[in-house]
Amino acid sequence: MYRISAADFAALAFVSLASCVTTQEEEDGFLGTAPTPLEYINALNPNALVPNALVPNALVPNALVPNALAPGALSPAALSAIQDPGAAGDLSRQFLSYVVGCALTPSQSFSFSWTDAGGTVHEEVYAGLIGLAPGWATKPLGQTEQQWVSACLGSRVNWYGASVIISSRASHAALDKTGSAELSTYTQQEGAFWGNLFDPSPYLHACYHEPNRDYARSMLRECAAGHLGAGGSVVECGLIHILGSCDSHCLPLNPSGQYYPTCVDNLTGPPDATTKVVTVFLQ
Repeated sequence: MYRISAADFAALAFVSLASCVTTQEEEDGFLGTAPTPLEYINALNPNALVPNALVPNALVPNALVPNALAPGALSPAALSAIQDPGAAGDLSRQFLSYVVGCALTPSQSFSFSWTDAGGTVHEEVYAGLIGLAPGWATKPLGQTEQQWVSACLGSRVNWYGASVIISSRASHAALDKTGSAELSTYTQQEGAFWGNLFDPSPYLHACYHEPNRDYARSMLRECAAGHLGAGGSVVECGLIHILGSCDSHCLPLNPSGQYYPTCVDNLTGPPDATTKVVTVFLQ
């Protein structure tokens, strides 16, 4: 599984938070118990996608939609973005690795190569993980799948670029944990994520579980709770807009699968409800 280390994260010139990472993350390990291969399949997954990688300047998510998620099907612009040897290429590759992880299954992968400024060729192989849109490997990404992959991506963003193991849950078959021991191990509810990064006007929303906001921050999970900036002001993770508490914006948790079945974008106008919601729990 691709994971950005503290050293790699600090090297990204686009990210202003690099100074936080070296004090918050152990470079050679995960925060929490490292998952087994089976746990990866069950979607206990490390998250370290930096906020600026959500919409990298070069790789436009919407441009990926019309084509299959395969190297030979990418547009020339998208291929150029992931082969860029500079900092923009680093962000594009990080974004793509998480896209593949959310969309494809462990039996699927995305392989390509790029050449750095020194002439060294790097062979990349991004493995699938969760499998929310496995059909994207051979055909364009549909609207429903766009929303599922987007919610997954939002749930895996980390303010610090730190790897924290999370339990991702949803009504989607790939994330329905009904009957899983994971439900009794990962009991600290963080919040939920939904939206569409692949829309011409990309957006992501989040809500938090109010009793656990401080706990989530202590676990370096701040994109639902909100990062505390100067003077205690809440700073959002890039494109992810925090709407408020999940109790206000979502129907009650599904009692068997422990996920929010439906959430809404606003409370005053048209509700614009969606069922493509990824709920996150922590240890």
